[in-house]
Amino acid sequence: MGIFKIEGGIRLKGEITPQGAKNEALQILCAVLLTPEKVTINNIPDIIDINKLITLLGNLGVKIEKIGSGSYTFQSDEVNVDYLETEAFKKEGGSLRGSIMIVGPLLARFGKGYIPKPGGDKIGRRRLDTHFEGFINLGAKFRYNREDHFYGVEAPDGLVGADMLLDEASVTGTANIVMAAVLAKGKTTVYNAACEPYLQQLCKMLNSMGANITGVGSNLLTIEGVEKLGGCEHRILPDMIEIGSWIGLAAMTRSEITIKDVSWENLGVIPNVFRKLGITLERRGDDIFIPEHKDGYEVKTDIDGSILTIADAPWPGFTPDLLSIVLVVATQAKGDVLIHQKMFESRLFFTDKLIDMGAKIMLCDPHRAVVIGHDFKSQLKATTMSSPDIRAGISLLIAALSAKGTSIIQNIEQIDRGYERIDERLRAIGAKIVRE
Repeated sequence: MGIFKIEGGIRLKGEITPQGAKNEALQILCAVLLTPEKVTINNIPDIIDINKLITLLGNLGVKIEKIGSGSYTFQSDEVNVDYLETEAFKKEGGSLRGSIMIVGPLLARFGKGYIPKPGGDKIGRRRLDTHFEGFINLGAKFRYNREDHFYGVEAPDGLVGADMLLDEASVTGTANIVMAAVLAKGKTTVYNAACEPYLQQLCKMLNSMGANITGVGSNLLTIEGVEKLGGCEHRILPDMIEIGSWIGLAAMTRSEITIKDVSWENLGVIPNVFRKLGITLERRGDDIFIPEHKDGYEVKTDIDGSILTIADAPWPGFTPDLLSIVLVVATQAKGDVLIHQKMFESRLFFTDKLIDMGAKIMLCDPHRAVVIGHDFKSQLKATTMSSPDIRAGISLLIAALSAKGTSIIQNIEQIDRGYERIDERLRAIGAKIVRE
């Protein structure tokens, strides 16, 4: 197991370019199963979770060729669907949360899809009901083996379009249902659909392959089924979660950093949420410039003077993946912040590690924490800690880079699951971080 050794309290300076969006890549890669023709995808992040999915596709029989840094071609003309029933697949599919999204494309094209209970972050219950209820609405038969936690859906006669109202605006659930519906007979309407940029990108890619999806960007998608899809070329957006992470890093270390090529039009409320924390962001073309915050940053209270509350919500609300970053940044703000994590009941449990470093945090319940900012009058202190999940891991890394002394972060494979060569990229802007 690797560790990061970090010498904190150093101000950074320079430019950093965000990787391709992990959450988009997981969907886009699964979509290559929908066509026998060649699909080219650019800006794929080189991270553990994505590489695991690419390996899984290869084991399914997809022909994969790397044509450049972050660029691959995929051709699914000889898919071995029988691989889904092997012990090797049960082990492989169970190690990756994103593997659930191969089910929709396989069901649509081959009439069956299986998946073991997916792995991923230990941040609370992550239900799969939305996915499978959608497939059932399209005419698939569902089965579940409780003994080995193995899910299956089958539609040997093909899927048929249907009207459905999703019980939650699940991003992966919407993606899975859309990928199944594009090859179904007739029209499908999906109400309460997720509308995150990742999902919009998937729909745009599918339409470029010959699908007929309207309402993209709204919570009502209409899908007219087609008989087949063709190949295409697609470029993945920059990762908005990584962009938010770099904003938080710049503020906490009081560093002057430019984040390059961020695709401003796809950031939604993210810049404004950080501005509410008092952080100065400047738009320079398609870049974000964060100046050195020599005098810190002051939290903006609500209009009536009450404590600022930052909560997650479905898009266009604030993404839950950045609440851990916001919480860490708030520990050195001037003022107090209530963090309300609505979606996952275990995501705030990493706060005990920040409290050990000297942060003033009151965990009210599994979903809410009050952060009392230090205003840099008291620096966080270095410690040894372990990364529980991807987003908590990057938050602890940011805390360590701002802390006084040398910190050790264990279980860094969690960070590598979502952040590409993070130690190299941080060293390029002056961080003292070593991987051992």
